[in-house]
Amino acid sequence: MASPERFVVGLDISENALKKAIETYGSSPKAKYFSFVNEDVFTWRPNELFDFIFDYVFFCAIEPEMRPAWAKSMYDLLKPDGELITLMYPITDHVGGPPYKVDVSTYEDVLVPVGFKAVSIEENPHAIATRKGKEKLGRWKKIN
Repeated sequence: MASPERFVVGLDISENALKKAIETYGSSPKAKYFSFVNEDVFTWRPNELFDFIFDYVFFCAIEPEMRPAWAKSMYDLLKPDGELITLMYPITDHVGGPPYKVDVSTYEDVLVPVGFKAVSIEENPHAIATRKGKEKLGRWKKIN
């Protein structure tokens, strides 16, 4: 994702996760095009808003009652007309979590009220074999 045309920020509250990310990717030829930030997505306010956010299964890891706050944070972190991509996983019938089960309506219920519109929702063509049929990619546009 990172390139001369696109600077990428990886955000995590876990210092251990960030250390691992830096160890793994810090010497990459693309390292000058990304950074890792140790912040809380619910309270962090960057100097600049984002054009694009990719939520890679953070949504399913948080307690379900935190999902409206997650949606508000995604909205607040995006520029007007920004886009949010959500990797919707796990789309299953299991009980408990994390990860907590999700479906398309789980996302719609929290994203639409804060000002997002679904642009597309489709099966993830790049899902790993054990997750085929259990995840979708959602593309959401910030509309107000």
